[in-house]
Amino acid sequence: MKIKKVTISRENLELTRPYTIAYDTFTHAENVFVLLETDTGLVGIGAGAPAEDVTNESIDACEKALKEEACDLFDGMDLSDAVSRLKIMETKMAATPAAMAAMDIALYDLMGKALDRPLVEILGQVHTAMPTSITIGIKNLDEMLAEADEYTGRGFRILKVKTGMDADQDVERVCRLKAHVSSDVRIRVDANQGYDMAQYKKFLAGTRNADLEFVEQPLHVDRTAAMAELSEDARSFSMADESLHNPAQAYALLHPPRPFGLFNIKLMKCGGIAQGLEIAQIARRCSIGLMWGCMDESRVSIAAALHAAFASPATRYLDLDGSLDLARDMVDEGFVIEDGVMRLTDRPGLGVRIL
Repeated sequence: MKIKKVTISRENLELTRPYTIAYDTFTHAENVFVLLETDTGLVGIGAGAPAEDVTNESIDACEKALKEEACDLFDGMDLSDAVSRLKIMETKMAATPAAMAAMDIALYDLMGKALDRPLVEILGQVHTAMPTSITIGIKNLDEMLAEADEYTGRGFRILKVKTGMDADQDVERVCRLKAHVSSDVRIRVDANQGYDMAQYKKFLAGTRNADLEFVEQPLHVDRTAAMAELSEDARSFSMADESLHNPAQAYALLHPPRPFGLFNIKLMKCGGIAQGLEIAQIARRCSIGLMWGCMDESRVSIAAALHAAFASPATRYLDLDGSLDLARDMVDEGFVIEDGVMRLTDRPGLGVRIL
């Protein structure tokens, strides 16, 4: 079975609900899609959503890498060579991880379809269902509580709150939210590098009784070494996101004293399923709990992350809400969400259907 045609397309996917984090406001999501068509009529689909502020990969660079490098590498390839070509791609396209992810995802989708099995079964399924969080951006208290009511009314029981602009206000917002929602609703926090150490310590002290799940990326990536000032409990409670892109960085974050007790794997940071599973293996061996997260992404790459997450024993959390606020997408299906709980379908490959 050979790939006879590679198609690259760029799509601007508007968001139904713009949101703000510590360093930016988002109103739309530009994704680059990959279609791999074989000589037998199968089509694999992948998608990349670069995050320039995190990985220094622009949407233009992502599209260019796919058209100029990935197409040359995979067009005409026999599917039996997919794994070796992915390893070559990891070297040639390291500077454009979302482009890598788009091609990686399309190949894994194609491999699942060629075997007529859901990808997770091929990878080795260990989870069948898990709740995802849904994200509330930085906004005033009344708007935040109203959005929380909307999400819990839709069945979600994990809220991820963006913080990082003002530690005092963040403490108030998080504590008020905790008091507002029912006791079965869990709250996690993502500071997106917004705090310095004094602010983070203030936030931790102020939310000590709020029973938070964890705090994601509290300090700027350049200040990771400062995490050593915290107690072991505080570091175990903190999750690496922007500080963790690839397996090499995962190893670096294991040096004592470990700055983070939890890792957030995003396919768009690490370069796809293959690299994500490598990080997951590192985490498993070193007793690091995993969350699988996302950018604003198509259901294509969200489904890919979910297949990888359900094949990793170290997976403890999901934050895969990145397609829920898209006004339109290029696919549907792939997974189902019921009362905030995500499950895969039994369709082959990623299970998505091209619209």
